[in-house]
Amino acid sequence: MNKIRVQQEDFSVEQEMAHISTGRTDIGALVNFIGLVRDLNDDTRVSTMTLEHYPGMTEKQLASIVDEAESRWPLQAVTVIHRIGKLQPGEQIVLVITASMHRGDAFEANSFIMDYLKKRATFWKKESRPGEDHWVEERESDVEAIKRWNG
Repeated sequence: MNKIRVQQEDFSVEQEMAHISTGRTDIGALVNFIGLVRDLNDDTRVSTMTLEHYPGMTEKQLASIVDEAESRWPLQAVTVIHRIGKLQPGEQIVLVITASMHRGDAFEANSFIMDYLKKRATFWKKESRPGEDHWVEERESDVEAIKRWNG
């Protein structure tokens, strides 16, 4: 039971966790990651972040990442929700929930999905900073994070 959504609306972590786990006795671990908009990036104030995506393509990329995670770890369910549109500091951007019989698998799969989402899913982020808008570029740390899964 996997769920992949790209949406403007906020999400409820509690509702999404309950959706996965209610009535299930085969799940021993639920791990969630919640990404938030920061108000500071590279020592510069951020007033808003605007996220754009490639409709249809982005969802396929996310599904492919989830499929790869499921081929590596025994997962009972995965939820990936990524927001688009104009967001304020402190607002939720992304939610990844992984469910497995064992915590190690749930943690590893969650980390894998986030690392690949940051590197491979087609999202563009624009930060509004004092006096300018700035497109967020790929970070070297995101490139390095992917390498640990390929070795």
